Amino acid sequence: MNPDRVDQSRVEKIAEAVLYEGYMLYPYRASAVKNQQRWNFGVLCPRSYSEEQNGSEAWMMQTQCLVEASASTALGVTVRFLQIVNRSVGKAAAPLDELSFKQGTELEIVDKLEVDGRIFVPWQEAMEREVIVPPLRPASVLFPLPTPLDFPAGRELEPVRDEKDRIAGAIIREWEALSGWIEIDSERCQDGVYKVTVRVRNLTSYESSSEQTRADALMYSLVSAHTILSIEGGEFVSLLEPPESLSELAANCHNIGTWPVLVGEEGDRDMMLSSPIILYDYPQIAPESPGSLFDGTEIDEILSLRILTMTDDEKQEMRQSDQRARQILERTESMPPEQFMKMHGALRGLHPSPGDATRREAP
Repeated sequence: MNPDRVDQSRVEKIAEAVLYEGYMLYPYRASAVKNQQRWNFGVLCPRSYSEEQNGSEAWMMQTQCLVEASASTALGVTVRFLQIVNRSVGKAAAPLDELSFKQGTELEIVDKLEVDGRIFVPWQEAMEREVIVPPLRPASVLFPLPTPLDFPAGRELEPVRDEKDRIAGAIIREWEALSGWIEIDSERCQDGVYKVTVRVRNLTSYESSSEQTRADALMYSLVSAHTILSIEGGEFVSLLEPPESLSELAANCHNIGTWPVLVGEEGDRDMMLSSPIILYDYPQIAPESPGSLFDGTEIDEILSLRILTMTDDEKQEMRQSDQRARQILERTESMPPEQFMKMHGALRGLHPSPGDATRREAP
């Protein structure tokens, strides 16, 4: 494994589940009360907004874990998160051709755009972001300067065409600039054992007013932020079940807003996922699960059955809300009976209580 480009094949499904935890909740419609306040997991707001809220909203997260390392051990760190994209819809006063659209003809922002039976509505989507830190040496006495986290603002227009291929309007996607730092440090605890610290700070410029809300600040926030750590020529130490000789050091790891667990096959110790959602070592996606449902549960069967009981109008709104919601609906409606049987009555493995070793500090 090359730590400068984390091999995510073993953790991809788990990391994706963390990334989209709570992205959209059943009944997967923009009008649903449950979806009026989204983006609640792993949110790092701008520091200025966090301080205005007296720290009730986090602007920094910290991962601390133990590694058994030598002078040649290489550490890889990848930080991933979602950036919120505001989706609005614009209506053309008259159908446009390609040239008029490219020249930037003004569009009227509307609450709903209907074109030949298709309905387009405003929504908040998300863009996946990733920062890969160059390989590090935990045993080195010299650690590099912080890695910048820098994404510029942007705007994209997607034309909406009618049956005659004329442009009737557009879907407008806009996102704000984000900036911050990823800081990594290593402290020798004893021969061959080091405490690695990864801090992610959101230092995006943001000026709030009394009229602005958390929803406004979220446009400048890192959402579902988590860290993937990999190691070559060394091993991570489980913080949930450390060897007795390292239990005190493991208990003294100070994690803020996130918690690192071992991932991969049982017994692997070369990769960790530091997640804002509490997990056990070696988390797995249920093999009978047909795909993510974003609802923060493992009740795939119940959610799938409820989707099938929606009215035609409710399903139509679900299709219009978001591409991912539409994929959930299409996947559920086409699911064969034997797939439902696989989800019925599945028994998950039980874990012993990890006790004080699972101490986790909220941001």
